[in-house]
Amino acid sequence: MTLPRRNFLRSAASVAALPALSRVALAQNYPSRPVTMIVTFPAGGAADVIARVMAERMRQPLGQPVIIENIGGADGSIGVGRAARARPDGYTICLGIDATFVLNGAFYSLPYDVLNDFVPISPLATGPTVIVARKTMPAADLSELIAWLKVHPNQASAGMNTLSFRLLAMRFQGQTGTQFNIVPYRAAGAVIGDLVAGQIDLAIGTLTSHLPQLRAGSEKAYAVAGEARSALAPDVPTFAEMGLPTLTYTNWYGLFAPRGTPTDIIDKLSAAAVEALADPAARSRLAELGYEAFPRDRQTPRTLAALQRAGAEKWWPIIKELGLKAE
Repeated sequence: MTLPRRNFLRSAASVAALPALSRVALAQNYPSRPVTMIVTFPAGGAADVIARVMAERMRQPLGQPVIIENIGGADGSIGVGRAARARPDGYTICLGIDATFVLNGAFYSLPYDVLNDFVPISPLATGPTVIVARKTMPAADLSELIAWLKVHPNQASAGMNTLSFRLLAMRFQGQTGTQFNIVPYRAAGAVIGDLVAGQIDLAIGTLTSHLPQLRAGSEKAYAVAGEARSALAPDVPTFAEMGLPTLTYTNWYGLFAPRGTPTDIIDKLSAAAVEALADPAARSRLAELGYEAFPRDRQTPRTLAALQRAGAEKWWPIIKELGLKAE
């Protein structure tokens, strides 16, 4: 039986409208089950700590649990790749850092585009980066450390677990005329273990990760890369104070979703993140760990997108200039 033309056109229009209607229904009912938050580094590191603080407090505004899934490896690019392949329905989001969502784009040949294959949800926090050494290092301050490194070229070894730390290490060598071997690690815990055991001489990492060892006297700190000293380690000067302002660097943490995730869902996730960061207990916990939450007016997808673009414009040419490649 042949359908009348009017009925045919009506049916065709209904079919064409289905994807839009299903997206609207998805957003209205979201979330109806737990949300998975991929963390691009192993458990126990700085990103994992922030993720757990956020997951616990995003549960109430979302009305569903937020489950952490740690996927480390290749400077976080494996976890980000998993997020890129996920369905854009809001049930898989990714907590990453400037290294995973900016620097890796110039460092690796990736099957995804760090700038265009994701939708920013919200920037979360920033944290200080620190250069530390084994407790038996004879240098008393950064100037003496630089002098020691110049006397021992290519004899010292420095461990670090993200591309941003390796990039900072290479810039440090270039600015100070020193040479040491850079040893890549998958996780901060392994770096700390080898440093405390004296298997490596130096490390660059988050102050949060190294703070317990610094307080216990198991490591020595020489400088932080932030614009100001950290309240958790006020006796540790900044690189700028020590005459190395080009080494000023602040790493950030943010939430992303796969490209194509409906705007209404992004809005719900962003609102949940904002509510989580407004919790005094969450802010206190982040402060205890050495992190500073972004100001309320900057906790927006637009801010996170701008951070990505600015980071790419600044660091991609430097990575290319230094010839930094995946090992």
